[in-house]
Amino acid sequence: MTVIILTACPPGLRGHLTQWLLEISAGVYVGHISKRVRERLWARVTEMAGPGRALLVFQKRGEQGLSFAVHDHHWQPVDLDGVTLIRRPSDTPFNPAIPGGWSKAAKRRRFGGRGRPA
Repeated sequence: MTVIILTACPPGLRGHLTQWLLEISAGVYVGHISKRVRERLWARVTEMAGPGRALLVFQKRGEQGLSFAVHDHHWQPVDLDGVTLIRRPSDTPFNPAIPGGWSKAAKRRRFGGRGRPA
């Protein structure tokens, strides 16, 4: 099974994809095609996408059973020990610092609920 998802792509590309795949929703194409056809179709998608974005999901042998390809997309596939995950960029910078101080539960445990050391 192959799935291609298009966002803001030209109508000509959508028409080309309907020759090989079934459009089940606006910009979502699914079907069973060979590896050769899939690779040529993806090359055509990346060539014709223009300012749009495209996402390809296809079957692949392995633990996960599928793989991804993206074109002009902020979310990127990342391989972690043989499992492909999609990395979503964060709007806020990552801050690994642990906030200081004690939690309310830790204060109750430490001070016995009296507000002063036991």
